[in-house]
Amino acid sequence: MKIIVINGTEKHGVTYRLKELFLERFRENAEITEFYLPKDCPSFCSGCTNCILKGEHTCKDSGYIQIIAASLLESDLIVMTSPAYVMHATSSMKALLDHFAYLWMPHRPAPEMFTKRAVIITQCLGAGAKSAAKDIKHSLSWWGISDITVFTGKLMEDIIWEKLAEKKRSQLTDKMHRLSKKLSGVCYGKPSNVNVITKIKFLFCRMMQKSLHKNDPEYTDGKYWAKQGWLGKTRPWRA
Repeated sequence: MKIIVINGTEKHGVTYRLKELFLERFRENAEITEFYLPKDCPSFCSGCTNCILKGEHTCKDSGYIQIIAASLLESDLIVMTSPAYVMHATSSMKALLDHFAYLWMPHRPAPEMFTKRAVIITQCLGAGAKSAAKDIKHSLSWWGISDITVFTGKLMEDIIWEKLAEKKRSQLTDKMHRLSKKLSGVCYGKPSNVNVITKIKFLFCRMMQKSLHKNDPEYTDGKYWAKQGWLGKTRPWRA
C-alpha cells in the first residue's frame, strides 16, 4: 500500500502530531511518501494557464509539481494536513492546489483519482478547522475523489501540543487511532466507490468537452478526453 502525505506547513505543531498518530498504524506495512510545504513547492501559481492550455509540463514550477503529481497518482491513500490560518488552509497548501488546476474535472482529471481515498486533517484554536478542510476537500472532490474523510480537531485552551490538557491529548489520540483503524480496514481492500455527485460532475464536464472537441479538435482538454475514450462510453471508474 502506498500513502502520500502533503503537509500544509513545515511546523511540527498539533497538526503534525495528529498526522503522526494517524500514520502509526500504517508505518509497518505501507510505503509512505511525505511532502512539506512550502519546501517542496516554494512558488505560487502565477495564473499563466499554461498547464491548462499547453500541458502540465509547461508550468514554470513543473519540476516541483510533477514530482508530487507522480506520487499522488501512485498512491492508494492521500493524506492532506493543514492547520487553520485565519479560518482557511495555509497559503502554501492553497498555492499547491492552484498548481493542480489542470487536474480538475473540467480540464484533464487523472483516471486514477476516481477510485482513491483521501483524509484531511485540520485543527485550530476555536472556529476555522471546517473551513480550512473545505478548501482542500473542494479540490480533491473536483479531482474525482469521492471517498474523503475529514478530521477537524477543535482546540479551546491552547495550540501547543505539550500545553494541552492530558485529557484533551488523550481524546485526540483516541480519535486519530480510531480513524486510522477504520481506514486501514478498507484501504487494503478494493478501490473506493464513485458516488453519484462525482458521476454527475463528470457527465456535465463530458458534455462540455464533447462540444469543445467538436468545435476545436486540437484543444488540449478535448483531445485528452477523446484519447481517454470518455467522450464515448468509457468511464474512469470502470475497469
